[in-house]
Amino acid sequence: MKTATRRVLIGPVLLLLAALLAMVTVAAPGAHAAGGLDEAAAALRKGPVYVDPRASGQFSATEADALAKKIKDSGRPVFVAVLPRTSDYQPSTLLRDLRTKVGISGVYAVEFGDGFNAGADPRVMSRTAVQNLVGAVKRSQYPTVSARLNSFVDTAATEAHGHAPASWGGTRGGIDTGTVIGLGALIAIGGGGAYAIARRNRRKRAEEERAALEDLRIVVDEDITAFGEELDRLDFNPAEPGADDAMRADYSRALDTYEDAKSAMASAEHPGDVRAVTKELEEGRFALATLAARREGRPLPERRLPCFFDPRHGPSVTDATWAPPGGAERTVPVCAADKSRLDDGREPLARTVRTPQGDRPYWDAGPAYAPWAGGYFGGGLLPGLLIGTTLGHLMMTGPAYGADLGGNQGAEGGEVTGADFDPGDFGGGFGGGDFGGGDGGFGGGDF
Repeated sequence: MKTATRRVLIGPVLLLLAALLAMVTVAAPGAHAAGGLDEAAAALRKGPVYVDPRASGQFSATEADALAKKIKDSGRPVFVAVLPRTSDYQPSTLLRDLRTKVGISGVYAVEFGDGFNAGADPRVMSRTAVQNLVGAVKRSQYPTVSARLNSFVDTAATEAHGHAPASWGGTRGGIDTGTVIGLGALIAIGGGGAYAIARRNRRKRAEEERAALEDLRIVVDEDITAFGEELDRLDFNPAEPGADDAMRADYSRALDTYEDAKSAMASAEHPGDVRAVTKELEEGRFALATLAARREGRPLPERRLPCFFDPRHGPSVTDATWAPPGGAERTVPVCAADKSRLDDGREPLARTVRTPQGDRPYWDAGPAYAPWAGGYFGGGLLPGLLIGTTLGHLMMTGPAYGADLGGNQGAEGGEVTGADFDPGDFGGGFGGGDFGGGDGGFGGGDF
């Protein structure tokens, strides 16, 4: 009987000790490991700042702890690594490799030797915002690593969306048994409720994404139909007199993109999947424009973005100055017809979509159209074209359906995603060349 009683008492004690050990491990600072990408990633899963021991002369433990506290207090998913230029780290892929191994969505800043760069998951911070922030830090010519990193974090922690990863834990340092017991009780009581809330939120988001996809489907199906009609109007026969291999290649590419667009739309499951469809249509329209030029003996068209006002107008022929109602002027790519209308003081022929408030230009119709526009214009350029519009504001200041225009569409800041992200958002390398501003490389002596 006594043995059985001891077993009953020992069981909870062992569980308690295991929980205590796990929580202390999570809360322990991750800034002092042996070095290398795996150690850096493991440390960043436990805390926001990692300093490779070989780079401790650049950024002291005291400075690292202070920066880590600042990030934790902000509650934002901002990760900072200070690394030496050694063979342990591949300069050209360092940012994306670090993001892959950490596996948590967020803003990642890396001080690498005498270079600095950053990347972010788009739902946490847009690529344009990262580029601007990195560029501002570089141009400020901070004299120390500490000043540079603190400047970056001060802004990033304010602008980043999402929450600190759960794996960072709470208080640094020791945790007493009473705290563990109290937390255990809270977890036991609130676990069911938290699970129910999380499930409800996931279900709500899934419903919103389905509705957004159906709205997009109407617009994209119209675009696909319009492209099919362009193919018919062209009335090209590969065997017609004067047809050559170049014309046949253009026509074949146009047909392939038409079929690929239909197939991609049929299999789309999330709003972000639409980006691949409109990217195919953009490619196909350029192929048609090239084919038409060859048949008519005109110079081949320059590869340009589609007409900003309506991508169905085909590739743009020039740039024009335009401002949305109440917004600032910006330069946008336009087709010849819209350029003529603007020159005459008339409104361009804008692509409108249906909304609960009536037909609106796509840039004032809501966040669902971000991936649609991103396929036509490219995610990196789009925010700049849309500044001052409803869609541009949503993309720059808050998460939207597919505002990230690719990668993991549902990843809020601080969520575990593993390797499911767009590597282009962490494309900045540390190779030869000038400071990349979040997208380029790092030469020696950038600072």
